[in-house]
Amino acid sequence: MRQSKLFSKIRKEIPKDEVSKNAQLLIRGGFIYKEMAGVYVLLPLGIRVIENIKQIVREEMNALGGQELLMTTLQRKELWEETDRWDDKKVDVWFKSRLKNDVEIGFGWSHEEPITKMLINYIESFRDLPVYVYQFQNKLRNELRAKSGIMRGREFIMKDLYSYSRTEEDHKLFYDSVIEAYHRIFRRLGIGEDTFLTFASGGAFTQFSHEFQTITDAGEDVVYVDRRKKIAINEEVFTDDVTQQLNLDRNNLEKVKASESGNIFSFGGKKCEDLGLLYTDKDGKKKPVILGSYGLGITRLMGIIVEKLSDEKGMIWPEEIAPYRAHIIALGEQKDEQVQKISEEIYTAFGEEKALLDDRDVRAGEKFAEADFLGLPLRIVVSKRSLSEGGVEVKLRTEKESKIIPLEEIKKLL
Repeated sequence: MRQSKLFSKIRKEIPKDEVSKNAQLLIRGGFIYKEMAGVYVLLPLGIRVIENIKQIVREEMNALGGQELLMTTLQRKELWEETDRWDDKKVDVWFKSRLKNDVEIGFGWSHEEPITKMLINYIESFRDLPVYVYQFQNKLRNELRAKSGIMRGREFIMKDLYSYSRTEEDHKLFYDSVIEAYHRIFRRLGIGEDTFLTFASGGAFTQFSHEFQTITDAGEDVVYVDRRKKIAINEEVFTDDVTQQLNLDRNNLEKVKASESGNIFSFGGKKCEDLGLLYTDKDGKKKPVILGSYGLGITRLMGIIVEKLSDEKGMIWPEEIAPYRAHIIALGEQKDEQVQKISEEIYTAFGEEKALLDDRDVRAGEKFAEADFLGLPLRIVVSKRSLSEGGVEVKLRTEKESKIIPLEEIKKLL
């Protein structure tokens, strides 16, 4: 991408109606546009970050044997009545409407019910199990408050995986493998060090659940962390019984603010039994399939990463999820043919999908400040001065000092 062609511009002013750092930075940087409270548009830079996060998650889900699908957002009322989760008193985040024929429908806040009902058509015997399916989809939740930027939206992108197993033992093995996969995902996203498996309430899902909480001052939750054991307890279930059950010493627990970056639930066989998803075992007996549900908020993760990995200059994107790997800056007037030629050669060598070329005719100070703000991992500056010194100026966003790299060494750098 040539920066002169990028329609979104960096804004100097802080959005007046945003209190969260993640939304302020992302809006100013041209990654997102605010449509209304809790609802954001993904602009070209933002969607590139989201797609990179999705790809990391996709790779890890596929490695577990997951198969990707895409369900509809429209939900049938009678389906959710079967599991007693249509009533607003039971689930208070529904968006609901009516079709032209006066049929009442809901808009998907979760998908356990429709996916389970669908799989009745594909699961009959023990030979058909296990099944692991997942999707990336816009979820709609009628949140009472939406003041945390993209970390809590009324519309957001979620990865939801559902596991269907023969036995509790089989389910437990897969459940544990998802925990490990989630830890790998968080490490690849650059937040693994401060993200903890957390014991929590199941809310509208089950009696208890596991969350993954990432320590951040912008978080809406309070958790008690044992950093040595890499485990935490959500304040909502923080009791002596729970600490004893987890074999944790209260003296080793640190009280911190955190944001939920993922969650996993075990449903046992009840939901499948309620919905009629049974299988025939080796002895010819009908048994309910064992269900697990595993969520990751993709857009929320982008917000958490911005909250965690930013400084006074702007954002700092990890290499795997940055919208572009390198920011190539051509300094001097556009008529400087040598600078333009070398800049174009480096841009082409990187590939247009991996580099952002600042080819604008603006001051050097403005280019540098905006490059720091956008936070791409690598900055390459081509100027008369650098070329006179035998190369180009290279600097990592996470480092203070730059260095001159000879032109013949650039290919090795790439």
